[in-house]
Amino acid sequence: MQFMMLVKHSEICDAPPKEFIDAMAKLGEEAVKAGTMVASGGLSPTAKSTRVRLSRGQVTAIDGPFSEAKEVVGGFAILELKSKEEAIEGALHFMELHRKLWPGWEGETEVRQVLGPEAFAPEA
Repeated sequence: MQFMMLVKHSEICDAPPKEFIDAMAKLGEEAVKAGTMVASGGLSPTAKSTRVRLSRGQVTAIDGPFSEAKEVVGGFAILELKSKEEAIEGALHFMELHRKLWPGWEGETEVRQVLGPEAFAPEA
């Protein structure tokens, strides 16, 4: 099963400490070696992003920054794991590294299963 981890935090965030960056690099290398990492990355600030919205039959592109963005998705990872419990354990470990190595950082990691087309197929 694939799970997406969405890391959310305030838009304004200090640069991470070197110890944290090193720990994240090690965690990523371990996941690649274990064959569980599908993709991961950090995301640029909303000031450099664009939202494409469908509303009232119209599609529009809106450039950031977005005034209503108090908390944003700042990063993600897609992992191939055996269960949701394994995904939650990984997210707990990930957040524990934040707590230990990046004092004052606050945020959350949302764990969501990635669904394929079979999840939406009509039942026979």
